[in-house]
Amino acid sequence: MTFFLQMLLAGLMTGGVYALVALGFVMVYKASGVFNLAQGELFMIGGLLCWTFIAELGIPLWLSLLIALAAAAILGILIERLTMRPLIGESPFTLIMMTLSLCLMITGIATLKWGGVTLGMFELIPAGSLRLGGLFLSQQLLGCFILAILGVLIFSLYFRYTKSGLGMRAVAEDHQVAQSAGIRVSSVFRLVWIIGAITATVGGILLGSINGVSIFMRLLGLKILPVVLLGGLDSIPGAVVAGLIVGALESLALGYLDPIIGEGFSQVFPFIILIFVLLVRPHGIFGLARIERI
Repeated sequence: MTFFLQMLLAGLMTGGVYALVALGFVMVYKASGVFNLAQGELFMIGGLLCWTFIAELGIPLWLSLLIALAAAAILGILIERLTMRPLIGESPFTLIMMTLSLCLMITGIATLKWGGVTLGMFELIPAGSLRLGGLFLSQQLLGCFILAILGVLIFSLYFRYTKSGLGMRAVAEDHQVAQSAGIRVSSVFRLVWIIGAITATVGGILLGSINGVSIFMRLLGLKILPVVLLGGLDSIPGAVVAGLIVGALESLALGYLDPIIGEGFSQVFPFIILIFVLLVRPHGIFGLARIERI
């Protein structure tokens, strides 16, 4: 039982980071209708940039974090302005192919700059362990979980109570009605891409500080797809709940199934969840089922 709880807690903490990154994905999808396949690459870039600023350039941690977040915001603006805005009105397939092209381009640039090896870690939170009854919790993982959940709360409150957040909700409901009400839809699109890039960057920084950074972090970012599809593409609460579920199930698979089936099975387990969700409940736990009449 102790081992089960140990793995469960570790998974929930990792799931908190998944939830934060998935939150940005859902915001982009709700407001602009874009299924952003490049979220994993933005996740990767966040960790790589922060490591570069700290390890290669010797910039203090706090300043490196600020620069990385600013770079993420600029990258979000550039993606929206140069690749998404010209495609407004195009088919969803065209938009998906554009985000796939962004995946390949960002990965190629990152490979040229950083190569294909694990570069190392940076200490965001001091290493150590905390004892909770008979359980030992990683101090770094717990700290990352707290920061991730804090980020989720901040963005959720922003989305719910600020003027620009309410504008995002209006655009998510109906672009034309929002525009007729005086809301600049193009500004909302830009804002959600900034938020999507920042949440991915924060997630990359948090997990990169524990696992090390490399271009292969983008594969970790791919685990966001099972999260958003399980929770529902248009559901912010669903993204949070599904992030915790996927993190917990992945950790339990690591503890119980990897020793039986083989090392690495836990890495593909989220995608088994993805296939199951698509077959059983394609709109997710909290997503709305849409019926199109033809």
